[in-house]
Amino acid sequence: MHEFLKTPGDGPAVLCLGETMALVAPVRAESLETAQSFVLSAGGAESTVALYLAGAGHRAAWLSRVGDDPLGRRLLRQLRAHGVDTSLVGTDTEAPTGVYFKDPGGSTTTVHYYRSGSAASAMGPAVLQGIDWTALPLLHLSGITAGLSPSCRALLDAAFTTARAHGTLVSFDVNHRPGLWSAEEAGPVLAEYARRADIVFVGRDEAETLWRTGDPDTLYESLGTPRHLVVKDGAVGATDVSATGTVFVPAQAVEVVEVVGAGDAFAAGYLSGLLHGERIEARLGLGHALAARALSSVHDFDLV
Repeated sequence: MHEFLKTPGDGPAVLCLGETMALVAPVRAESLETAQSFVLSAGGAESTVALYLAGAGHRAAWLSRVGDDPLGRRLLRQLRAHGVDTSLVGTDTEAPTGVYFKDPGGSTTTVHYYRSGSAASAMGPAVLQGIDWTALPLLHLSGITAGLSPSCRALLDAAFTTARAHGTLVSFDVNHRPGLWSAEEAGPVLAEYARRADIVFVGRDEAETLWRTGDPDTLYESLGTPRHLVVKDGAVGATDVSATGTVFVPAQAVEVVEVVGAGDAFAAGYLSGLLHGERIEARLGLGHALAARALSSVHDFDLV
């Protein structure tokens, strides 16, 4: 275990908090309009991180809300089957599980969300009540949650505050979703959350959109010098900036099928290395390896 992570108890080593939806995607990388065969799986940034971490042998849990419907039950069954602890996930009898569709098209993938009024969007600070903070080393959050609703933003505020009070390390993936809120609205909010986190993941192009710079060293200072800032630059590579210096590791060459989910896979690889006490270069390398796996599939994580 890394020196600044506390030793886990009998529960999870990492808890991932955020919405997961039913994901519908063509079996092959072809458009929704013409595809004939589809697969239904789980799609959500934080649960994808949990899935990859569980697959790497870590005790990973996912905290969220799903609807009391077949899709919600399917998500829970699939995640449990792949080793993710779902004991903290609640069921909402009045709001549905969200759904989204992937529409692959050449070098880009369009995503169509149907998540308004979902069970997860109604989450608030009360969902944190079942967590044993004294034994939790690592909490993983993303900016997607902040864009879902005011109550979800209150949830993130409470999660940061409570984690800090108990010495739980917080990993935060900026993960700006323009479909949820504009860069003008999201930029200041996401920057403030990044300043409260210990580990921050952000895409270079994403940072340029939100904060007008993608330079890792400039971002590190402007975001309050977190323990680690990880700036991902697509096929170029990723840079880790910390008090000990700046480390760059190039990305792996890969034939890209579609890109959605690669950032979450990268975060999981990096966090896996952190949990194993690996050096920064190894963490970045693990991140690239899992990202390459995601880039080679139309699925965020293969649950079939």
